[in-house]
Amino acid sequence: MEGALFKDIIVIFLVSVTVIYLFSKLRIPSIVGFIVAGVLAGPDGLKLVGSEQNVKVLAEFGVVALLFTIGLEFSIRTLLKMKRAVLIGGGAQVGLSILAGMACALMGGFPIGQAVFFGCLLSLSSTAIVLKLLQDQSQIDSPQGRAALAILIFQDIVAIPMILLAPLLGGMGGEVGESLLSLLLKGVLTIVAVYVGARWVIPYLLFNVAKTKNRELFLLVIIVICLAVAWMTNALGLSLAFGAFLAGLIISESEYSHDAIGHVLPFRDVFLSFFFVSIGMLLDVGAVFDLPVVVFLLVLGVILLKAAVAFLSVLLEGLPLRAALIAGLSLGQIGEFSFVLSLVGVRHGLMGGQVYQVFLAVSVITMVLSPFLLRIAPALAERAARWPLPARWKTGAPIHRYEKRIRRRDHLLVIGYGLNGRNVSRAAAKAAISYMILEMNPETVRRERKVGEPIYYGDATHEAVLRHADIEHARAMVVVINDPPATRRITELAKQMNPKLHVIVRTRFIQEMKALYDLGADEVIPEEFETSVEIFSRVLRKYLIPKPEIEQFIAEVRAAGYDMFRNVAPESITCSDLKICLPDAEIATFRIDGEAPAAGRTVAELALRKRHGVTLLTIRRGEGMIYNPEAETSILAGDILVVFGAPEKLAAAADFFAPPGAAATETLEDR
Repeated sequence: MEGALFKDIIVIFLVSVTVIYLFSKLRIPSIVGFIVAGVLAGPDGLKLVGSEQNVKVLAEFGVVALLFTIGLEFSIRTLLKMKRAVLIGGGAQVGLSILAGMACALMGGFPIGQAVFFGCLLSLSSTAIVLKLLQDQSQIDSPQGRAALAILIFQDIVAIPMILLAPLLGGMGGEVGESLLSLLLKGVLTIVAVYVGARWVIPYLLFNVAKTKNRELFLLVIIVICLAVAWMTNALGLSLAFGAFLAGLIISESEYSHDAIGHVLPFRDVFLSFFFVSIGMLLDVGAVFDLPVVVFLLVLGVILLKAAVAFLSVLLEGLPLRAALIAGLSLGQIGEFSFVLSLVGVRHGLMGGQVYQVFLAVSVITMVLSPFLLRIAPALAERAARWPLPARWKTGAPIHRYEKRIRRRDHLLVIGYGLNGRNVSRAAAKAAISYMILEMNPETVRRERKVGEPIYYGDATHEAVLRHADIEHARAMVVVINDPPATRRITELAKQMNPKLHVIVRTRFIQEMKALYDLGADEVIPEEFETSVEIFSRVLRKYLIPKPEIEQFIAEVRAAGYDMFRNVAPESITCSDLKICLPDAEIATFRIDGEAPAAGRTVAELALRKRHGVTLLTIRRGEGMIYNPEAETSILAGDILVVFGAPEKLAAAADFFAPPGAAATETLEDR
C-alpha cells in the first residue's frame, strides 16, 4: 500500500511538472495545469494513478491548508479599510449571482435546495487565478484590480457559510428549522471559542513557544493548532475546512501570523496541488463529449452571466465603465472554493452523476479561458467606451461633485496618487506650482481632500474627465498609474486634446516605451531601466570613476534606450567613504590636556599645516562645534580637535596635543 501511494505521488508530480512547464510557456495559470494533469493521469485519461482514494486523502489536506492560510492572511483591520468596496461590490456580486443561478436552475426543473446550491457555486470565482493574472499584467493596484480584490475577499468570506449551509440545503423539506437552530448554536459556540482563543490562549501559547527560538517547535505548534481546531469543528458536525479557516483566523490576530504564514505556505502549495489534481481525476472526459453543445452553452452562459453581474457590482461602487468591464471579465470563471463546495454537495446529495461531471467540465474550461479573457478585456473596454451609454457609467463619479469647479491654467496634472504621485504632488506644492490630481480610489480621494489636496475622482481614459481637469490649458501631465493599457490611452487622448502638453509617463518595463513615444509621450521613464542605471552609476562612484566620466557613461546608456538625459543626483556624488576616496589619509581626534603644548595657543600659533603637515577641520567645545576655525581662535583645555592628514603625520603631531608620556590620538576608525 505504501509503495502504491509513493508511486502515485511520483506519477502525479511528473505529469504535473510536464504540464505546468508547457502551460507556463502559454502563460496559463498553474492551477489549470494541475487540473489538466489530473485529467491525463486519471481513470479517463492515461490511467497512470492506481488509487484515486490516496489522492483524495492528500487533497483533503490541501483544502485544509488552503483554508488555514486564507485565515492567516485574512485581516479584520484590512477588511475594515476596504469595507465599502467589499460590502457593496462583493455583496452585490455574490447576491446577484446566487439569484441568477437560482433562477436558471428553477427554470431547468431543479428543486429549491439544489437551485440555491447551484447559485452558490456560480457566485464564487478563483482568487488564485485572478490575483496571479492581475499581478502578471501589473494591474493589481489599478482600479479594476482593487475592485476585483474586494469582491474576491467577500467571496472567500461567504464561502465558509456556504459550506456550512450545504448540508441544510441537501435536507430541505425535512427538519430544516431544527437543523438551522443546531447550526446557529454551534456557530455561537464557535465564535466564543474563536474570541477566547484569539484573545488569550493562542497568543500566550505562541509567546512561550517563540521564546524558545526553536523554529521546528514553532512549526509543529502551528500545525497542531490547525489540525486540532479542524478536528474539533468536524467533531461538532462542521467541516474540516471551516475549522482550518478558524485556526488561521485565530493566529492572524496575533503578532506571530507573518512567521506562521512563512512556515505554512510551502506545505500549502504542495498539498493544494493534490487537490486540483484530484478535481481533474474526477472529470469524466467521455461525459463531456456526450454533451458538447450543453457544455459549450453553459460555459458561454457562465462567463457572460458572471461578467455581467460583476460588471454591475463594480459600477455600484462608483467606478467607471472601463474598470468595471475589465474587473467583470477577470471574475468570469468558476473558483476553487466552488470545487470544495461541490464535494460537500456530492456528499449530501445536492449533485452527482452527469450533473457533477458537467459542472467540473464547465469549471475547468472557464478557468482555462480566464487568461485569454483578461488579455482582450482592455480592447473590449475601449470599444464599450464608444457605445451610447450614460455618461455616469463611462466616467464614474463626476470629479466636479465635491466642490464648485475651479478653472485652472498652466497647471500640472498628476494621474494617479500612489507613491510616485504623492512625491510629484509634494514637489509641486513645495515649488509653488499649481497642480491637480486624478485618482480612481474613492477612499483615497475622500481622505486626501480632507487634508486639502486638490485631488478628484475620475477615470482619465475618458475625454470628459480630462476636460474637467482643464487639460487644454495644462502645461504638463505626469502619468504614474499601474495600468499599462490605461496609461497608453491617457497619453494618446491627452496629446490629442492638447498637442502642446508636455507628457511624462512612468512605466515599469522597457518594452512599453516605444508604444508610449508613438502615442505622443515626451518623456518615458521606465523603472527597471532607471533603477539599473542608478545602481551602476553608484558602483562606478565606489570605484572612484570621475564624475564627468560617469555622466558621459549614463548619457550614452540612456541614449541607446531613450532620449533622456539626467545628471547624477547631487546627493549621491559625495564621497562618504574616505578610505576609498583618500586611501592614504585619516581623520583623527585629539583631546587637549591642560599641560599639552597646544593648550592656550591660537590656531595661527599652532601652524599645524606648516609644522606637522596636518589640517585642523573642527573644534568641539562642550556641546558646540567650531567649524573651519579662524586663525585667532584659541585652543582651550578640554577641546576636541578634529584633524585630517596622513597616518604618519598624525602620529608625529600627537605629542603636541597631549602632556608628556600620554597618547591623545584616536582615529574615527577606532571610534
